[in-house]
Amino acid sequence: MTTAAPAKSGTLRKATLGVMTLAIMNITAVVSLRGLPAEAEYGLTSIFYYIFAAVFFLIPVSIVAAELATAWPQKGGVFRWVGEAFGPRWGFVAIFLLWVESTIWFPTVLTFAWVSLAFVGPNQKWDVALSANTVYTIIAVLVVYWGATLVTLRGVKSSSAISKWGGLIGTIIPAAILILLGAIYLIEGRPIHIELGWDKLIPDFSKFDNLVLAAGIFLFYAGMEMNAIHVKEIDNPSRNYPLAILISSLATVAIFVLGTLAIGLVVPQSEINLTQSLLVAYNDFFHFYGIPWAGSIVALALFAGVIGGVTVWVSGPSAAIAVVGRAGYLPPFFQKLNKNGVASNLLICQGLVVTFLAVMFVILPSVQAAYQILSQLTVTLYLIMYFLMFAAAIHLRHTEPVTKRPYVVPFGSAGMWIFAGAGLVGAMVAFILSFVPPSQISVGSPSTYIGILIAGNVIFVAIPLLIYANRKPHWKTTEGASDFEAFGWELEGRNPSEVQTKVVVLDENKGVAQ
Repeated sequence: MTTAAPAKSGTLRKATLGVMTLAIMNITAVVSLRGLPAEAEYGLTSIFYYIFAAVFFLIPVSIVAAELATAWPQKGGVFRWVGEAFGPRWGFVAIFLLWVESTIWFPTVLTFAWVSLAFVGPNQKWDVALSANTVYTIIAVLVVYWGATLVTLRGVKSSSAISKWGGLIGTIIPAAILILLGAIYLIEGRPIHIELGWDKLIPDFSKFDNLVLAAGIFLFYAGMEMNAIHVKEIDNPSRNYPLAILISSLATVAIFVLGTLAIGLVVPQSEINLTQSLLVAYNDFFHFYGIPWAGSIVALALFAGVIGGVTVWVSGPSAAIAVVGRAGYLPPFFQKLNKNGVASNLLICQGLVVTFLAVMFVILPSVQAAYQILSQLTVTLYLIMYFLMFAAAIHLRHTEPVTKRPYVVPFGSAGMWIFAGAGLVGAMVAFILSFVPPSQISVGSPSTYIGILIAGNVIFVAIPLLIYANRKPHWKTTEGASDFEAFGWELEGRNPSEVQTKVVVLDENKGVAQ
């Protein structure tokens, strides 16, 4: 992820963002339509899961990240926050998991992109068959991913226009169309495939294996912490930032809930497919209203939206971990920047990992199985990063009580325990559920499914620990060392676990005590 550059020492940053502007930024950062079919499996019950995840994850992430971002705005993001609390070892684990989960995410989101492109054709049966073809999927994923990588290697300017227009055309407009069509369809009293009734809102908790797809909702809401850095740019942050969070949270939940229910109206539960049903729903709606040609236009728009998002995420996490790496946490090979200032070797290695994961679509029983396993591995790795972030926020409230916090989580220390504690509980529930094989999808042997997820988590947590344990002094570049500020506990000459006894003011350009 990318963060805004810190203000120069001695200058005041004026409020440049209004409440609605920040709310829209949050919505854009979080909302994606590709996961709606997974929750359409649950019908009205999906409303419960969306609200539960918002209360126990979306809001806690937003509130807690705002305090961390304003108290420690120096470069590094989650590496800085976790490292300030528990030391650079665990800070490096956090930033590595952010990078690797986004890497694993690429095959799943690109699968959706190419399913969208398959539905541009005039024959829906042919479209469905093509989108389920594993050879087509692998080739498509790799062509688009490496194309986005080549664009990214040319620098930020080359990809900014793609990401900007892709988000507008491929997410916001299609979401509005889907919700509008669903509302009209329901008002007209047409036949629906979703069971209505208040009793359908509460999940059947006796069917534990049915809850695993609901755990994916937590990843739907992930990413709100990326905009927390902007809390310093909003007037009266103690009042207006929570208001922006409330607006964006309600809007995000509304888009997800109404979009999911719109799919459930026209696609029978038994026919819901994780990679195809969104496009099938659009096509069904357009056929009902006599404009079948519009389905191809929406499919192209959704494809453009995914490409825009992928272009941003190809470079974002890689740039973040490259900055940390140049401070002495990655071998020189991965620190190399090309003439455009892009971490080229890191991007190439990331591409090789994506290529390997794409091949899983051939090995596993179906595209859906591969999609589900990679999606759940993405969820669990991201959640481990959030465990560290929430724990760091609680820890820092006690070990660095006098550090200036322009934005403070409401209700003092008790409020931090409430919000970060809720986030930890919600993340833990989602983490556990992610290891339960879903009953709705054939994933082969349940033990193999669980084994792959456990092995994936162990391997990807072990890798940064091994890299950190074997780091060398020459890994720290002169430029990287001068550009990366020291931790507060380093400047004070204490260990991260010791309680802060004095205030240290950092020059954000030089990283030294004044």
